[in-house]
Amino acid sequence: MFQKDLTKGPVFQTMCAFALPMILGNLLQQGYNLVDTWVVGRFVGPGALAAVGSAFALMTFLTSVLLGLCMGSGVVFSLCFGSRNPQRLQSSIASAFALTAALGGLLTACALLGVDGIIRWMNIPGEIAAMAREYLILVFWGIPAIALYNFFGAYLKALGDSVVPLLFLGLSTALNIGLDILLVAVWRQGAAGAAAATVIAQYISGIGIALYTLWKNQPLRQAFKSFRVEKAGLGEIVRYSFLTCLQQSVMNLGILMVQGLVNSFGTTVMAAFAAGVKIDSFAYMPAQEFGNAFSTFIAQNRGAGETGRIKKGVRWGVLTSVSYCLLVSLALWFLAKPLMLIFVDASQTAIIAQGVQYLRIIGPFYCGIGCLFLLYGLYRALGRPAVSVVLTIISLGTRVALSYVLSAIPALGVIGIWWSIPIGWALADAAGLLLYQRTCVHNL
Repeated sequence: MFQKDLTKGPVFQTMCAFALPMILGNLLQQGYNLVDTWVVGRFVGPGALAAVGSAFALMTFLTSVLLGLCMGSGVVFSLCFGSRNPQRLQSSIASAFALTAALGGLLTACALLGVDGIIRWMNIPGEIAAMAREYLILVFWGIPAIALYNFFGAYLKALGDSVVPLLFLGLSTALNIGLDILLVAVWRQGAAGAAAATVIAQYISGIGIALYTLWKNQPLRQAFKSFRVEKAGLGEIVRYSFLTCLQQSVMNLGILMVQGLVNSFGTTVMAAFAAGVKIDSFAYMPAQEFGNAFSTFIAQNRGAGETGRIKKGVRWGVLTSVSYCLLVSLALWFLAKPLMLIFVDASQTAIIAQGVQYLRIIGPFYCGIGCLFLLYGLYRALGRPAVSVVLTIISLGTRVALSYVLSAIPALGVIGIWWSIPIGWALADAAGLLLYQRTCVHNL
């Protein structure tokens, strides 16, 4: 294992060394999402691209509760590790795993049973509804694998090991890319082939990281050997995870509602949005993963009582995230059209134009989302996840409300949806920074 104590060493170098494998892992994850989009867009067509794009938004929403649970559990694991409390850590592991397994099974069952209602609720056009249904049923079977990977990944990252999750994600990505090309480009299995490739890859990474971690980590083996869900451990996991789950759910529900509104504009806008969102996500996801690494750094040092390192970490975190976001915003402005051409044939001029417009409205404001990810991570690590929920409600509530209001103006139309996104980021950032200055900066 590549475990690292984040309470020691130079702040900037320690934080970046821990964050880099997490960022690379996230880029790999986005990479195989991009491959899905590329293969489907190039070898199946705009209808399939629109169907896969809608399914991606839905899966993000459904798995957001799982991700929130694992993120909240990771904070507890970090606090236990930072305070050198192995008994508390073992109790937390058992409680977190029991909750993750139960939630993963429940989500899978509900999604499979409700697939037809989901398709109607999302306003998926009739000409691609059957394709979307086939794709969704397959990817829903991957939810348990997502739960497995994220639980063990959160455990390893909480202990300072961000390398092993990266290695298993790399293996999964390579397999997914290979299967995508084989099933879709060669065997012509359409959107269903892309779904099958993703699910197989997810199970490889989920089962693989579980077996490796159990083999290498003695405290984890001991926790499973004497598996006991104690009231205190369960309560702590629920306390740290509930609001994080709520935050992730609210965030992705807002995104899903925006997706439903986008779907009402037809297949062309849907296809452009599907490609644009994948490019968009790939561009700013390093800032999101840096925010998660930043949260672990703050949590470990909070557990160890290292107030000075927390303050230095906040300063370096802001400088690093803002610098990255400025660079990627500049790059995306000039590369918007070439990037769209990766996923969409040059003959699809209307789709390309819509996608370029989306990227050039959203891209210049990535500093807004970068700062917001840091604020989420900071308040989660400080044991104030309710603040993250409030910031998410401000950001997504603004986005959803403005999307519906502005898109109804004939002169704006779908452009109103695009502009609502950076406005939501800006309002949430302002609220989070104001609260930090008033309540946190003098109390760390």
